[in-house]
Amino acid sequence: MSQLEIFDIPSPCVGVCESNNRGYCKGCLRSRDERLYWLRLSSTQKREVIRLCQQRRQRVLRAQDEARRLQEGPGDESVEQGSLF
Repeated sequence: MSQLEIFDIPSPCVGVCESNNRGYCKGCLRSRDERLYWLRLSSTQKREVIRLCQQRRQRVLRAQDEARRLQEGPGDESVEQGSLF
């Protein structure tokens, strides 16, 4: 038995409406079609879009972390040494 949807699923838009080089919104990470047809999607489809956006965000964060690590280079990690006395 499925749960009754009382409230519509809100748009994940965060007001940063600019596309990246892959065509996804830089703010919410929806594709152009996902943004364009949001109001026509069923609740199930909206949940799927939100799930995909969360996956995309995780990939973006991992790529940013990797780029930071590569930029720092090997041996650039700062290690604090405690007092010897």
